[in-house]
Amino acid sequence: MTQHAPRADSAASTPHPHRHPLTSPHPRRWLILGVVCLAQLTVLLDNTVLNVALPSLTRELHASTTDTQWMISAYALVQSGLLLTAGNAADRYGRKRMLLAGLALFGVGSLAAGLAQSSAQLIAARAGMGVGGALLMTTTLAVVMQVFDEAERAKAIGIWGAVSSLGFASGPLIGGVLLDHFWWGAIFLVNLPVVAVGLFAVARLVPESRSGAGERPDLVGAVLSTVGMVGVVYAITEGPVHGWTSARVLLPALVGAAVLAGFARWELRVEHPMLDMRFFRDRRFVGAVAGGILVAFGMAGSLYLLTQQLQLVLGYGPLSAGLHTAPLALTTVLLNFSGVGARVLAALGTPRTIVAGMGLLAAGLACVAVLASPDGYAGLLTGLVVMGAGIALSMPAMANAVMSAIPPEKAGVGAGINGTLMEFGNGLGVAVLGAVLNARFTALLPAALAGAGSLPAAVAAARTGGERAAVADAFARGIETAQLAGAAAVLAGGLLAALLLSRAERGRALGRAD
Repeated sequence: MTQHAPRADSAASTPHPHRHPLTSPHPRRWLILGVVCLAQLTVLLDNTVLNVALPSLTRELHASTTDTQWMISAYALVQSGLLLTAGNAADRYGRKRMLLAGLALFGVGSLAAGLAQSSAQLIAARAGMGVGGALLMTTTLAVVMQVFDEAERAKAIGIWGAVSSLGFASGPLIGGVLLDHFWWGAIFLVNLPVVAVGLFAVARLVPESRSGAGERPDLVGAVLSTVGMVGVVYAITEGPVHGWTSARVLLPALVGAAVLAGFARWELRVEHPMLDMRFFRDRRFVGAVAGGILVAFGMAGSLYLLTQQLQLVLGYGPLSAGLHTAPLALTTVLLNFSGVGARVLAALGTPRTIVAGMGLLAAGLACVAVLASPDGYAGLLTGLVVMGAGIALSMPAMANAVMSAIPPEKAGVGAGINGTLMEFGNGLGVAVLGAVLNARFTALLPAALAGAGSLPAAVAAARTGGERAAVADAFARGIETAQLAGAAAVLAGGLLAALLLSRAERGRALGRAD
């Protein structure tokens, strides 16, 4: 029988923290958490697992550079564009139902991708996987919010966040292992057993919950949010490739921004909005959103820089580079699975936990920039462990703050917002820190190589050993500068988020006193 989420009162449309009333937690909540984390892990793996297979795909499918870019981008663009719509659908039509639909679509897309015979087929299959991924990213967190009570929710979100970090960071490693033993299609077909187990377990374990009965679907809002997010994310992704001032980047950016502005105006006018814009009046919500974007910014940007540093500066192969970055994900998983993150959150409160977490993340980035060396692993290891600890503290605290500011009947939309800001932060981190790296690198190149716009071009143009050494040094210093810039941005974001959250908590305390 369908279990409807508790209906809000007449003020339901107004943001209200801590409105997740559960009389008692679900008796099988930890099994349910395991099921949704398995689904979440698969989705996040496919964000990064394809990177190591690009040489094989280029060779076997005769893929052009544009083809390989779209193989990666199709999944991320469709997924990020549909997150808000998917969350709204989960709230309206049932979170369990949409979770099952997401698993099924993801499985069909994985099968089609694994059996693809051309670049066009693979790109289309990846887009289909993105639809399923959007449904899974929103419904998994929404289900966690429904089955755990206030006392255990922070730990559950911490575990969910740790699995997300593990999936994002371990994609290249798992892809490398599979490609060492199988053909490229294995990186997609390995999803099928996971999907089969997930479908069976969700059908048996996860309770149904939904809300919004009697509300008309916001179809205009769904179209506007999807088109706007796709335009903005596409521009952020393609900016470093084609140049920020090129028409190919500026046009989608301007169109996306204009459509999102139209989306905001529409949501303020419509009777049953997909996203209630009044959430953004809540400092707790805004602080959590700002902090969440910058945590994702730091994590994705640092992994992007680390991959280049390990392979192009320190000389590791793809699989070895994946193994050497593993301590970041392992530290995050260990601290959240052991409950340390939840205990710190309970002891320090949300603002202080976010400052501590983002401070550690910034310190870890600085350690990697300053201490990483070809002569040893200790400096890099220290930075990765500190970064992992920072992510373990800050990411669950911010996800909990976002979800706590959303009424329970909008849990799917809240999860969609959380996923959207993560995707936005990921793209922004790679784009901005990549631009800093490129600007610093080109500025430090010898005068004879000033026209080279990339490391391979500069190495190819170098004529002497001294010039090649200067190119390598310029690239290493460019990565160091970008990592320090990322550390500064993350630290500033942590302080801003903590300030907004502290003011929100003081305001609520004064309101209760009155």
